[in-house]
Amino acid sequence: MCGNEVTTNRSRLRCVLPFEAEPVRVRALRRFVREQLTQWGMPALAAEVQLAVTELATNVIKHVGAGAVATLVMEPGEGTLRVELHDQSQVMPEPVDPERGAECGRGLHLLAGLSASWGAIATVAGKAVWCEFALGADGRCLRVQRATAALDGYRLAAGDGWRPSVSRLPVLEDSATELIADLLHWLTARGGDPDALLEKAQMHFEAEVA
Repeated sequence: MCGNEVTTNRSRLRCVLPFEAEPVRVRALRRFVREQLTQWGMPALAAEVQLAVTELATNVIKHVGAGAVATLVMEPGEGTLRVELHDQSQVMPEPVDPERGAECGRGLHLLAGLSASWGAIATVAGKAVWCEFALGADGRCLRVQRATAALDGYRLAAGDGWRPSVSRLPVLEDSATELIADLLHWLTARGGDPDALLEKAQMHFEAEVA
């Protein structure tokens, strides 16, 4: 790493990290992303952003060249976290049809699936590929927020006398297990395959946190 600069402008946070795009530096880049998001109070978003940044850095290594100078920028905004990766190439990324079996371009489809939106813009020095992640009203990852809301509603419907101030992790895990079991019963009653659903969910989860 070349170092990093984190600036706070009263109502705005902005992190700028120059680095050399090399395979051995990707792990340190991922660690930096997690540490910065944790510092900003957004640890639940770290896995998705780490995966997106990994794909962006890998694209620079593949298409611009190992050792190319690049810059990672992260900036929380109103309801979103914006992530940009700048490099010195003016060649814009182009997604390819994954059905054609091409090895290149698949990362952009993953980026589109992870983020709320993404794109690329020309800069004076080259280009910047950006993506944005949706945040809840309290800055948390919407995926975790949706799961929490679903679990809270399920526990209340079950009439277990739950109150936020007395929640315990084992109780939450038991309720999550019951909720998953009920969803599998619901799926089976409609002719679905519970094993296929569980496998698909597990693969999706592992891909995001790998």
